[in-house]
Amino acid sequence: MSFDLHISEDEVRQIIKRIKANKASDISDISNRMLQTDLAKLISILMSLFNACITHRYHSKQFKKAQMIVLCKSKKSDYTDLKTYRFIALLDIMSKALKLIMTKRLSDIIEIHHMLSDAQMKVRCKWFVILILNLLVDQIHTV
Repeated sequence: MSFDLHISEDEVRQIIKRIKANKASDISDISNRMLQTDLAKLISILMSLFNACITHRYHSKQFKKAQMIVLCKSKKSDYTDLKTYRFIALLDIMSKALKLIMTKRLSDIIEIHHMLSDAQMKVRCKWFVILILNLLVDQIHTV
C-alpha cells in the first residue's frame, strides 16, 4: 500500500481553518488567529515546512517544546493541595497542525481499507488519536 506523502495546500488550509482561533498563543507566540488571518500569505511556507518534515523524517525540536501554565481552580479552600490547580500545556501550533494532517491521513487510510470493525466505531476517535500519536512518537525516536 502506498500513498502520496506530499502535503497539499488544501490539506494545510483545511487543518488551519479547523483549529480554534481563540486559543492561547503557543510557546513561539504564534496565535491560531494569526495563522488563520494570514493563511493566504503563509500557506506555501507552511506546506513547504510540513513537506520538508515528512521528506527528511525530521520533527523539529521546536515542535517538541511545551510551556506549562498553572491555573488555580476557583472556590477551593486549600491551595496547598495540587488538586486545586489545573495544568495546561501550550504546544507549538505548527506541531499541532502537522499532527492533525497526519492523523487525518492515517484515519482516511484505515477507513478506506476497512482496518477497523464496525464494533469499534464508538471508540475510534478517542483511542485512534492516542494510538496514532504514540506511533508517530515511536517513529520519531527511531529515526
